[in-house]
Amino acid sequence: MKIYNTLTRKKEEFVPLEEGKVRMYVCGPTVYNYIHIGNARPMIVFDTVRRYLEHKGYAVNYVSNFTDVDDKIIKKANEEGVEPSVISERYIEEARKDMESLNVREATCHPKATEEIDGMIEMIRTLIEKGHAYEVNGTVYFKTRSFADYGKLSKKNIDDLQAGHRDIKVTGEDGKKDPLDFVLWKPKKEGEPSWPSPWGEGRPGWHIECSEMSKKYLGEQIDIHAGGEDLIFPHHENEIAQSEACNDKEFARYWMHNGFLNIDNVKMSKSLGNFFTVREIGEKYDLQVLRFFMLSAHYRSPLNFSAELMAAAKNGLDRILTAVDRLKSVDGVDREPDAGEVAQLEALKGLCEKFDKAMDDDFNTADAVSAIFEMVKLANVSVNNDSSNVFVKKVLMTIVEYCDIIGVITDKKEEMLDADIEALINERQAARKAKNFARADEIRQQLLDQGIILEDTREGVKWKRA
Repeated sequence: MKIYNTLTRKKEEFVPLEEGKVRMYVCGPTVYNYIHIGNARPMIVFDTVRRYLEHKGYAVNYVSNFTDVDDKIIKKANEEGVEPSVISERYIEEARKDMESLNVREATCHPKATEEIDGMIEMIRTLIEKGHAYEVNGTVYFKTRSFADYGKLSKKNIDDLQAGHRDIKVTGEDGKKDPLDFVLWKPKKEGEPSWPSPWGEGRPGWHIECSEMSKKYLGEQIDIHAGGEDLIFPHHENEIAQSEACNDKEFARYWMHNGFLNIDNVKMSKSLGNFFTVREIGEKYDLQVLRFFMLSAHYRSPLNFSAELMAAAKNGLDRILTAVDRLKSVDGVDREPDAGEVAQLEALKGLCEKFDKAMDDDFNTADAVSAIFEMVKLANVSVNNDSSNVFVKKVLMTIVEYCDIIGVITDKKEEMLDADIEALINERQAARKAKNFARADEIRQQLLDQGIILEDTREGVKWKRA
């Protein structure tokens, strides 16, 4: 199996640190709002990587954090007049709901930055003792030039970075010894959460959080570190510098990064009005369609989101689900497979190998999905009520198994009857009148899970199927 390693810019044979085991860290979201579809891409991609590694027989220790202390979280908390923890806990819960809807498995561990402060302080203390960090008026900086390999992931030259900073900062400004030095610990500001430390009350810098959480839950060395390509610099570059300066050993063997997601060929941004949360997309499509769409391209390629491409993904997914549904209803014959079926089972085995070959080549999900479509075609052409039960079950089980490897759920949702939908809408209306908004929201979500979208209008509640 080969993985494209961002560190070396080439595909490399995957050899884990410990035979049969994989230690994998994926940078998770900053929880100040609902996750957007840009956040969803790495969640889906690396969940699929994990599933395939497990299919290959590896025991995967998969760690993905929640950044629950951050300027954006504090800003939102101040706007609402609540503690930052209220915001972070709310959106961690919402992120978990969205991940479940996307069929993203729970990580082995989902650490929260605020629960790992002691370890971060210890790591910073070690970096100071080793001469890689220094404190100025309660702020601790990492001494970037003390780490000889700085820039090895992003391929940025430190002298070029220095030149780029000359127009912006003067060496020594705000206490830094070098404008390239970055913050490990920042002093407390009024209205912000803080923790005691040897350098005074304050909170950690963003980069040190992942270094510490990865070390605590996976060890000083890990097999795979992953995230979006926007994290290569400075976040992952700084993680390498901190971790390797602290632990005196290689941090991660393989670095994986997914490509950007564009909306109608334009970068997603709130100012352009083309910014979509997973929750918003879930009001228009079953989120399994979004997952299937994300896997239709290679994870390192830029991916363009559009209504047309989502419609194509929905049609493709429907082909698979319809085939599985039909296979479940086939009443085969109780006999041994005949020569024709034996030949078809050999062809099916070849398609499984084609799937594995695609995934072994840097997790090429586009070609893997193509192999599943060929399985579906084989099923549609060769399975009928005259087929042997053994043949029918083997074809069905194979398609379901390989869809599960990429996280596609093959059970078709039972369509709700119109009368049942209307009854739930009436119950929701009664709950709203009684100011039981929790129940009203629960019913709305229940209907949404069944693909029923509600729209509150002046004329009353309107509904449609996604």
